[in-house]
Amino acid sequence: MKIFLDTANLDEIREIYDWGILDGVTTNPSLIAKNGGDFIQTVYDIAELVQGPVSAEVIAQDTDGMVREGRLLARVHEHIVVKVPLTTQGLGAVRQLADDGIKTNVTLCFQPVQALLAAKAGATYISPFVGRVDDIAWGGDELIEQICSIYGNYMELDTQVLAASIRHPQHVVQAALAGADVATIPYGVMKKLLDHPLTDIGNEKFLKDWSTVPDTDIEGQVTRWLESR
Repeated sequence: MKIFLDTANLDEIREIYDWGILDGVTTNPSLIAKNGGDFIQTVYDIAELVQGPVSAEVIAQDTDGMVREGRLLARVHEHIVVKVPLTTQGLGAVRQLADDGIKTNVTLCFQPVQALLAAKAGATYISPFVGRVDDIAWGGDELIEQICSIYGNYMELDTQVLAASIRHPQHVVQAALAGADVATIPYGVMKKLLDHPLTDIGNEKFLKDWSTVPDTDIEGQVTRWLESR
């Protein structure tokens, strides 16, 4: 499963990028507004850093406006993916952008049939909102499973399932088990994915035991060993 970071904060992106596991980034108008700065420069800087898919959302709500904005956003950087809402106007825009060879991320998906229509329109990614579905007492993981099953029935549909609205580490596990192609994860949740007290305890014990070794300088030991051969 690919891992995207859901943020517009460059410092957060740099930190997670250094982990060596980041495949892309998703943004939205709320995240851009939260972090301030110029919208276009921000998405360009993110794309330059990540060198992978970066979703940038259109603001227009009519098909012509979405297509116009989408074509402009696609010119900002080769890795820009145009994010479009899952509306009738949005589907029309996705079809035109797909015909232009422009990648799209169709967002705000809450039921499998919406995902089917988005794929038929030529979406590159579909973003089912796992956390928000859980909020209304229906399983977000079940939504992912159903979308993946539908897509698996038709080889001509190559839309990737991008699990969004991730609230906690278990959502990431559920998305992976359900077969999602991608999970886009907020910075705070991403940090929690590595946290486990037994990992910390085990590492502390290894270091304590190692401190009792007469020569703890691994670099020096290896250098002397290589020189002696």
